[in-house]
Amino acid sequence: MFFAVLIFALIAALPAEAGPKSSAPLKIVAFGDSLTSGHRLPQKDAYPAVIQQKLNAAGLPYTIVNQGISGDTTTGALRRLDRALELKPQIAVIELGVNDGLRGVPVPQVKANLEKIIEAFQQNHVEVLLCGMEALPFNGWQYTIEFHRMYEALASKYDVPLVPFVMNGVLGNPDMISEDGVHPNAAGARYIAGTVWEYLEPMAKKVEEEATKRDTR
Repeated sequence: MFFAVLIFALIAALPAEAGPKSSAPLKIVAFGDSLTSGHRLPQKDAYPAVIQQKLNAAGLPYTIVNQGISGDTTTGALRRLDRALELKPQIAVIELGVNDGLRGVPVPQVKANLEKIIEAFQQNHVEVLLCGMEALPFNGWQYTIEFHRMYEALASKYDVPLVPFVMNGVLGNPDMISEDGVHPNAAGARYIAGTVWEYLEPMAKKVEEEATKRDTR
């Protein structure tokens, strides 16, 4: 009897086996402009590369693909959207619009472009994480207000999570900004990655769980 109890206790003490993992390759596309590409930074310091480190540390089986182009607008992003879709990602992080705001592109046009981008991803069964941007008041306060509200309206319309202004805590912080006073340095990119990760991590876990369920059916 003693040995039976001892064996039972030893078995109970064994660590539980991890649940099944998805066998399908999972992919995240970081679709954006210079904030995504890592303007004048080594690729390893761009925020998507920092996110990759966080994914690895969390044991989430994703590869993140940096599809950021410096200076890109929402119109330019539309022209290269097919290339992003060809990667067959499960999640897209959309960080676009700041260059439109600097150029004073009418808000309805920026919104229409972002709608097309979000719709294209969703029609291809890609979960979308939208990053909010802000327009400096170069084109008047009304433009700035409408630009800000545009992201909230898009997140509501398409039922996608919205990251608040990704440069919050970075812009104007000399420890986070490069010498041009606009783009994040390596520390700033890490800060942005942390901001995005707060919203991306639960999405990534949910998508992986759903993929695992499909694989085990």
